[in-house]
Amino acid sequence: MKVLLLNGSPRAGGNTSMALKEMADIFRQEGIETEIVQVGNQAVRGCVACKSCYKTGVCAIDDVVNELATKFEACDGLVVGSPVYYAAANGTLVSCLDRLFYSTHFDKTMKVGAAIAVARRGGLSATFDQLNKYFTISGMPVASSQYWNSVHGRDEGDAAEDEEGLQTMRTLARNMAFLMKSIQLGKEAYGLPEKEPKKITCFVRK
Repeated sequence: MKVLLLNGSPRAGGNTSMALKEMADIFRQEGIETEIVQVGNQAVRGCVACKSCYKTGVCAIDDVVNELATKFEACDGLVVGSPVYYAAANGTLVSCLDRLFYSTHFDKTMKVGAAIAVARRGGLSATFDQLNKYFTISGMPVASSQYWNSVHGRDEGDAAEDEEGLQTMRTLARNMAFLMKSIQLGKEAYGLPEKEPKKITCFVRK
């Protein structure tokens, strides 16, 4: 099994990185392969609504998003970590996720998702809620922990002093590993849930 972890921070060795590595250590203990990809320090523009991906299945903007698409399809779980600036996820990460989820047409059902937010003080819950929406629109179960998935820290290395935050990351990783393994057993025994033809409703009446 494999978990893909996305670091939305522009700082490769910052507090978001520390939180993700805390999880990655637990995944490895659980026999799960991990890959951490630094997204926040890359030049990622937002979706331009060209709809090219409808025809090709890949984003027309050829950058890290298309590289992540293959990794995303192959993984069993996705962890998305973001620093918090203005009570929301890092803009680079949001642009990446918008295009990654929209342009990929493979079935994401039952891939397990988890979001983590890192901040000096406030905006953690809003960022956590924002990131979880990518999972829930895609049929992806969301892993839980002992608290909302957040770590506090401003300067590099501050997260090491947030004992509860790092414990929350470890608990999240253990719960996520259990959920992925349980889903794998369930798929082997029962397959994936039946899907109805998708209905798209527009509330604008002409």
